[in-house]
Amino acid sequence: MARTIKYNKSDIEQLPNDKPVLYRIKTKADNLNYVGIAQKGRVRDRLKEHLGEIPGATVSIEQFGSIADARKKEKNVIKRNNLKYNKKR
Repeated sequence: MARTIKYNKSDIEQLPNDKPVLYRIKTKADNLNYVGIAQKGRVRDRLKEHLGEIPGATVSIEQFGSIADARKKEKNVIKRNNLKYNKKR
């Protein structure tokens, strides 16, 4: 399942939490700012951790059957994009 919502606390609460996800935080201009993964049961908490730290207008999630599959996809997305907030600090 893929889903896009506004990047705020109340909308994040509406996201499913029952599978591992790959999430993408995008700007108002729909540019990708950050990509990450969250384990089953941690989706909402993980996204809330980024609020105020990584700017964005929307967040989209893509659910996976395993965290390993989500990590593989995350690695590929990071490799293809030059993401400001995915750089090691």
